[in-house]
Amino acid sequence: MTDAAADYDVVVVGGALAGAATALLLRREDPSLRVLIIEKNDAFKRRVGEATVEISAYFFCRVLGLTQFLTQTQLAKNGLRFWFSNERSGNLGGCSEIGGQYLSTVPSFLVDRAVLDEEVLRRAVAEGSELLRPAAVESVHLESGSLQTLKVRAGEESRTLRTRWVVDASGVRCLLARAHGWWRSFDAHPTLSAWARFRGVPDWDSAGLVSRHPSLGSPFVGIRGTATNHLTGYGWWAWLIALKGGDTSVGVVIDPRRASWPEGDAGPAEKLRAFLGRHAATAELLGAAEPVTGDAHFRRHLPYRSTVMAGDGFVLTGDASAFLDPFYSPGMDWLTFSVSAAIRTILTWRRGEALEPVLAGHNRDFETSYQRMFEALYENKYDYLGDFDLMRIALRLDIALYYLFVARPIFFEGTRLLPFPAFSVREALPIYALMKVVNRRLASIGHHRHLSGRFGINNQGRRDLFAGFNFRISHLLKIIGGAVWSWLRLEATEGWKSWGGSKADHRDLQPESQTRPPQNLG
Repeated sequence: MTDAAADYDVVVVGGALAGAATALLLRREDPSLRVLIIEKNDAFKRRVGEATVEISAYFFCRVLGLTQFLTQTQLAKNGLRFWFSNERSGNLGGCSEIGGQYLSTVPSFLVDRAVLDEEVLRRAVAEGSELLRPAAVESVHLESGSLQTLKVRAGEESRTLRTRWVVDASGVRCLLARAHGWWRSFDAHPTLSAWARFRGVPDWDSAGLVSRHPSLGSPFVGIRGTATNHLTGYGWWAWLIALKGGDTSVGVVIDPRRASWPEGDAGPAEKLRAFLGRHAATAELLGAAEPVTGDAHFRRHLPYRSTVMAGDGFVLTGDASAFLDPFYSPGMDWLTFSVSAAIRTILTWRRGEALEPVLAGHNRDFETSYQRMFEALYENKYDYLGDFDLMRIALRLDIALYYLFVARPIFFEGTRLLPFPAFSVREALPIYALMKVVNRRLASIGHHRHLSGRFGINNQGRRDLFAGFNFRISHLLKIIGGAVWSWLRLEATEGWKSWGGSKADHRDLQPESQTRPPQNLG
């Protein structure tokens, strides 16, 4: 199935994680494939995407073979923690907290993406892929079922390359989607984000912190500092992620229909610190911390998607295909699914098998997954993620269902499921429907609480230290049942006040028109 006129069988545009992983696995599956990676940077810069979750950790460890590298050079992640505040909280010790009491039982990691990207690229080259770096792809001409033509510039030299397949792993540049008119801003969820790295963030687990705030001590026995810690408020949430070497990634995501980003001429890091000042824990966590010079960023509009994910001669992976929301860190899972699907598609061609049904399923599955993830997890979630009562229900239900119906099958049945993104299969319909209903109802209740002045009434001094999540079915069903029961009780005591009013409640929250692609303004 190799065309003798082609310079390569596969050209991967982008040498960071998505592109390098695709090249590495293609060569591992079929060493006869001629694979070229084109990377525009001579060295990777730091970027967001520093927390994995369970499926992407499985992909990194069991598929890419990075276990030793990750355990030796990165930090083990100890779950998710959420910190809530109101006008009475005062400081970190007075905030309400949700999180596991013990260490996590399923592996995941906090990663410095620049370090991880370089290692996977190094392994891809060691596996036999060629690397052109630094080099820029100036244009791509696609020809379905035939050879694709790329114009590439490396220094002063311009080259024309012919390849049977182009893998777009160009990240938020979305090379193919923008060039061919497939790129779409997802205006139903118009979030913005700012992030920076800070030095000098205090140790969450120090004796000094517990002595100042005894409520943070017993019965907690885990590690807070290597969790993904979230600060929350109405219409926004922020992350604090520890990185190997001592830096802390700090960022915020805001729905501008509900909360306002500071105006003025200050830089992203200064605005970020100022915005987070509305949370009671910020002064203690960031008061003495300093941002790393030149490592602060701002993006005006986060969500987007491509209307086409694959065709006979090209496939989009990772952020080059779509991005939705960083809450719950789904980006690495999306990368895992899209890379796995790309490999399945190209190897189908290589074996001379029918490609059309695979391509049709690829495009359908990723479009379905994107829309259902939005409706089940993110639609109007910013109406309630800053409320302790509502998020303790949502967190249990969201994570337990992810463990039971998405992560557990992959861990127990293996890599054959990796090309199929979450919610895309027919069997996921009941789970999607349940999550969609609960998310919409919690959003309606949260909005009603906000309008009535009762939002975050229990955001002071509460500790919800649950046992954590594992893959035992009885354990997960117990968590899911408890969450559903708590939601039904909430409906009976309070939710009825907003029945039938979810659409009316949000009629004033229409997003501004977003016609420009996301830009890094940092």
